[in-house]
Amino acid sequence: MERQETRKVEKIVQTAGRDRLGDFAPDFARYNDDILFGEVWSRNDILSLHDRSIVTISALVGAGVIDSSLKYHIMTAKKNGVTKDEMVEIITQLGFYAGWPKAWAAFGMAKEVYQDEPGAKSASEEPFNSSLDDIRRTSLFGVGPLNSAYAQYFDGDSYLSMLTVKQVPIGNVTFAPGCRNHWHIHHADKGGGQILIVTAGRGYYQECGKPPQELRPGDVVNIPANVKHWHGAAPKSAFQHLAIEVPGENASTEWCEPVDSEMYNGLK
Repeated sequence: MERQETRKVEKIVQTAGRDRLGDFAPDFARYNDDILFGEVWSRNDILSLHDRSIVTISALVGAGVIDSSLKYHIMTAKKNGVTKDEMVEIITQLGFYAGWPKAWAAFGMAKEVYQDEPGAKSASEEPFNSSLDDIRRTSLFGVGPLNSAYAQYFDGDSYLSMLTVKQVPIGNVTFAPGCRNHWHIHHADKGGGQILIVTAGRGYYQECGKPPQELRPGDVVNIPANVKHWHGAAPKSAFQHLAIEVPGENASTEWCEPVDSEMYNGLK
């Protein structure tokens, strides 16, 4: 008589539904926590958590759900024993069946989740780079027209769309890989300066006399008035930020010399 393998049944406890939607949609929260996770995911005597993670990731990528829920399930898959090599193979195959752009997006999340695995390069060793097409496809603000009015103050192609010019002017600025603006100063007798909010890609900001500071989505830079600085894309990555002009008295911008090419090209 053959011996059948018995898998350990692990009850999944989930509270995300009640934490986020308990007051607003209590029935949906209960379905999520008690039925989806408490019953379906917990039937791991039939289908292992390892295999359920693979099925779930495949369904999400196939449906084009490339957001925080996918990253959560990739993290869960790692906890459930899906190795880095398995994840790479899964997403590679999904690229052919679900779509190449979806696989690219999924790989970006998987690389973050598995970056501490043996053999995986850390973010500092192999930084993530975005193309202009990546930003066009994923950015909330898109990419504006070529910034021809200020082209003389940029090395490389930049794109500008003003989101608003009322009250506080806000511009959506996109830099092609390798593009950066020249050193410049936002002068003001009182107030003034600029705020940068990074929305996509990877870039740099540098104040005169200080080392360059790498910028990634979510970073915020407060640029004081009368401080010489530059900002732009990384050499191999497109970059996008919102530029918010801080109101000031007698405000003006002074454009200075280009950024030293040798120094810039030495950045990652």
